[in-house]
Amino acid sequence: MRRKGSARTWLAAAVSAAVLMLVPGPAHADGPRQLARGYLNLHQCAYYSTTATNFFTTVVPSRDGRFATGTKVSNTAETSPTCGAGDGNYRVIPERSGVKALDLTAGRYLNLHQCVYYSSALADHYTTVVPGSDARFAAGSRVSNTADTTPSCGPGGATYTNIPLLSGVKALDLTAGRYVNLHQCVYFSTSAINHFTTVVPSRDGRFATGTKVSSTAETTPSCGPGDGNYDPIALLSGVKALALG
Repeated sequence: MRRKGSARTWLAAAVSAAVLMLVPGPAHADGPRQLARGYLNLHQCAYYSTTATNFFTTVVPSRDGRFATGTKVSNTAETSPTCGAGDGNYRVIPERSGVKALDLTAGRYLNLHQCVYYSSALADHYTTVVPGSDARFAAGSRVSNTADTTPSCGPGGATYTNIPLLSGVKALDLTAGRYVNLHQCVYFSTSAINHFTTVVPSRDGRFATGTKVSSTAETTPSCGPGDGNYDPIALLSGVKALALG
C-alpha cells in the first residue's frame, strides 16, 4: 500500500509540472518571437509631368486610383511594380519605379528608408523608398535584426541631390502588432508647382507621417501640416494596413 507521504510527494510534483507548462519559456536570443511571415512587396510608382517638370511618388493607393500601387503582403516575392496609369499629364516612369520583396521572416525590424532628392534648377523634389533600375536614387529599405537609425540613399544625379533634412528611416518592430500601417503623405506647392512624398518621419517634423506597427488597422492617413508653402494633398495621401499574420 502507498504511504500518505508518497502520495503527497507525487501530488506536489504533478502540480509543479502543470505550473511549469503554463509559464512561458525564455525569450529567443534575438528578441521576442517573430510573428510575421511571407513578403512585404513594397511597390514604388514614380510619375512625371513634362509640362510641370515635376516628379512625385506613390507607395500605397490613395483616393485617386489613377496613381495606385500594388504594395501588399503575400507568399510570393514580386519582381515587377504594379502602378496606376496616371492622369494623362503625369505618367509612370519605369526606370524610377520599382518593387522590393522584403522577407518578413528575415529579422525583427522592418527598416523603411526614405530618400528625398531636390533639383534647384527645376524646383522639384523626388522621393524613393526602394531601388528602381536607376541606382543613383536607391533607398536601403530592408528587414533585419538591427534597427537602422541612418537612411541609406543613393547619391542622386541629373541635377538632383539628396536632402538629409527630408530623408529618414523608421525601424518598425514586427513583433509590436498585427498590422504595418503604411502612411503616405503627398504635399504640393502651388507656387513651385511641385509635389513631394513622405512615408516616414524625417528631421523636418512638418512633413511627418504616422507609419507604424500596431494591433489596429488604420484607415485615415496621419500627415504633418506642411510648412505653409507645401501643404498636404488629401486626394493623393493614403494609408494601407498590411496584415502580418
